[in-house]
Amino acid sequence: MPSFSATYTTRAGQTRQLRLTAVDAASARRDLRRRGIVPSALELVEGTSSRGRGGAATAAAPRSTAGPGTPAGSSTPATTVFGLDLSGLLEARPGIREKALFANKLAALVDAGVPIVRSLDLMARQQRMPLFKRALTAVSTDVNQGGSLGAALRRWPKVFDKLTIAMVEAGEAGGVLDESLRRLAKLLEGNAKLQNQIKGAMGYPVAVLVIAVLVFLGMTIFLIPTFAGIFEDLGAELPLFTQLMVDLSKLLRSSFSLLLVLVLTVAAWLFSRYYATSDGRRRVDGLLLQLPLFGDLIQKTATAKFCRTFSSLTRAGVPILLSLEIVQETAGNAVIADAIVASRQDVQEGIPLSVALGRKQVFPDLALSMLAIGEETGQMDSMLSKVADFYEDEVEAAVKALTSMLEPAMIVIVGGIVGSILLAMYLPMFSIFDQIK
Repeated sequence: MPSFSATYTTRAGQTRQLRLTAVDAASARRDLRRRGIVPSALELVEGTSSRGRGGAATAAAPRSTAGPGTPAGSSTPATTVFGLDLSGLLEARPGIREKALFANKLAALVDAGVPIVRSLDLMARQQRMPLFKRALTAVSTDVNQGGSLGAALRRWPKVFDKLTIAMVEAGEAGGVLDESLRRLAKLLEGNAKLQNQIKGAMGYPVAVLVIAVLVFLGMTIFLIPTFAGIFEDLGAELPLFTQLMVDLSKLLRSSFSLLLVLVLTVAAWLFSRYYATSDGRRRVDGLLLQLPLFGDLIQKTATAKFCRTFSSLTRAGVPILLSLEIVQETAGNAVIADAIVASRQDVQEGIPLSVALGRKQVFPDLALSMLAIGEETGQMDSMLSKVADFYEDEVEAAVKALTSMLEPAMIVIVGGIVGSILLAMYLPMFSIFDQIK
């Protein structure tokens, strides 16, 4: 049986060599991965030979050539329309919670000593999302053929983002894959919590406003015409406000309402197209940061996400420039993302990160001061983690305060809408009563 020499790096950063015997290079890599070793180099020892089925010497196992939309080793045909591959376009992509659950499960299995290939197979069988299931199956096949987990994940950009891939590759390089996956799961769960808080703050007023508009339209279209007919039969003179509401009701019941719906639909579509452009996204996100109440909340949310993500990446051993590139993609605001990109260029020139970010004036002074202290003391990851804790608490408090302020405002709006319609209906009654007297 042929022998192979594997070169790898320990957790302490020491380079070691290990000799082992295997049928071929793929089997040798699988054996090493069962031991928790990711080799940086694997060479065939002279004097031995590795033969494939056809008798030819092989140095490595063949890689799968399946594309991102088809699992490796699968013969399932892709869905095509006019020559375009549409497989995956109609399938739901995994969200933050699904990715966090994936990282948690894989970390638990790896920590328990279960081989990665078997762990991926178990998770693929339990996965219900078709796209995620195909991705896990393909990743398991690639790893089983001797590839690294990070390289296998890179082939599925629609399922695994750069943050997940970077954390996995850092864990593999340092031999702490389980710990890196746990950090990733905690990070994703924290990001999901922040998103849910923002959605909760925005969801309540939007829902109440939609209900108020529906009530207004219902009463204007169906209720006011009934009372208008009664007042017309009685010969009552309608007050100005009542007449305005009656005219509005006639307008909404005419073809103008269809034209209005069409105009609003086109306007929404044009706005979405404009926001999809880089300049449009920057302008709209810049205006959002200047909003009286929501701008401060958006800034605090972005600061907490930046500090938490950057801290987790640097603690896992990801290079600072790559960390900034990943954080830029997860910023959630184009203005803040541009500031991170510009600061990345400054860091390449040797400027401290706190100074580079301070020039852009998109992060609070407290966060920049804490970052500067972390750079001076060499504990930037722990300092950023504390900043993230602080601003996550600030976001939670801001959401509660915003919700408490919006609740009475929404009640006033709904009361004003219903009260205006009731006032329009009762004003003619007062004039009728005066005529009877």
